[in-house]
Amino acid sequence: MIPFTIAQIAAIVGGRLDNVPDPDVRVTGSVEFDSRKVSPGGLFLALPGAKVDGHDFAHKAHEAGAVVTLAARPVGTPAIIVPTLPQRQETVSHDTAGSQAYVFAHDEDGSVRALLAALAALARAVVTELTEHGALTVVGVTGSAGKTSMKDMLAAILSTAGPTIAPPGSFNNEIGHPYTALRCTADTEFLVAELSARGIGHIAQLAEIAPPRIGAVLNVGSAHLGEFGSKDTIAQAKGELIEAVPAASAGGVAVLNADDPVVAGMAPRTPGKVVTFSAEGVTTADYYASDVTLDELARPSFDLHTPNGKSVPVRLQVMGAHQISNALAAAAVAAEAGVSLENIAVALGDYTAVSAHRMDVRQRADNVTVINDAYNANPESMRAGLAALASAAPAPVQAIAVLGEMSELGADAAAVHEELGAQLGQFGVDTLVAVGKTENINALVAGARQAEISTRHVADVNGATRTVEEILRSAQQRAVVLVKASHAWSLWRVAEQLLGTPA
Repeated sequence: MIPFTIAQIAAIVGGRLDNVPDPDVRVTGSVEFDSRKVSPGGLFLALPGAKVDGHDFAHKAHEAGAVVTLAARPVGTPAIIVPTLPQRQETVSHDTAGSQAYVFAHDEDGSVRALLAALAALARAVVTELTEHGALTVVGVTGSAGKTSMKDMLAAILSTAGPTIAPPGSFNNEIGHPYTALRCTADTEFLVAELSARGIGHIAQLAEIAPPRIGAVLNVGSAHLGEFGSKDTIAQAKGELIEAVPAASAGGVAVLNADDPVVAGMAPRTPGKVVTFSAEGVTTADYYASDVTLDELARPSFDLHTPNGKSVPVRLQVMGAHQISNALAAAAVAAEAGVSLENIAVALGDYTAVSAHRMDVRQRADNVTVINDAYNANPESMRAGLAALASAAPAPVQAIAVLGEMSELGADAAAVHEELGAQLGQFGVDTLVAVGKTENINALVAGARQAEISTRHVADVNGATRTVEEILRSAQQRAVVLVKASHAWSLWRVAEQLLGTPA
């Protein structure tokens, strides 16, 4: 974070000083909500949680070097106290803003809401200072699938052009987003912000914290359909990002996926310059791919074409044809931010996955390939993962799919799972290991068996690992194993156990 005095921070967040001997002491370190990560000169956010209350750890944060604690009540150490805000009933609804019930579930007195509002205000002050008086360019990324992978690719490209801050993993909500923005310093040139939504108005709120000059919408799928209610509502929410970019005359750019009609149709909603990309070779797109090939591990190579008629070959190290779209989106944003085409191609070629459990491909000594893509799942990303499995496991290589539940799909969830099971044969799946004894997994199993896919149904992660090992021993042939499910099911532990790494 850029340095502020305690008094300045109090003014920014609308708080009062408590137990502060010198208001002119400067906060020069990072902002942390985990007392174990506090460093000298930092600020500690005393955020209440489901199991512990950050206020109880203020003394430890102070001992670790925190200059001040941002709190909702006195903590016995130097603090800025913010007034609690009126409580609102948080619901998981597709037609209300701010539906992040999981964040506020334990906000009994409004202190969580107050502290997050203060965190957002501080982040906005930092970003405003750096964009108005520094060299900071803010880029926002959203989409139903692929936004974390694309964000990581983009950060890798932009970091070749200047100091870049991007969220670790999926820090993309009202905690992670301002936390990431507050990592920016006077030297930061690029902030890559991943923005998620669970309701109308949420992305708009996040965009107010770090207003983007460039916004990219990757796709509109069925992730969180159960919360939004319809794809039209999802599209309305995702498009809030490009509504937030400035006018083209002020340098605003909206990067849209020409292969997704819903995303391409968002163009009239933005005041910025519209730039399009296409992984399907739509030559009218500004950035598009041609001459696509996949190697034996489904790693794509293609020619990247740009608006000025130039092209450059790109060879990705990450797995799956769906990564082409991510790479094109990242390339389009980077080019619009001023990075040269040559540097973009080199950075994409050097990029390897950095966020955990996302198309992480490992090889065992016995020639078994394990694809750990178990961080999250929805119908679109499931099919992308299965397509990668199909490319990496051509006959006679055995293709094993270890699949768990896709969460948050709403009333049609069982039917969607059954349809996925029925489609497994189209992706060359030899064996399905279905994990979990739920209605949706039962439907997945039913669809697979109806399609005459060899299916094993197990209760949990350990059962899945044992079953896969049994299949591998009996087959005695080269095999590729895809592990995929929504985050809550922790199926990445299957991949880690198969690879002999800590779970």
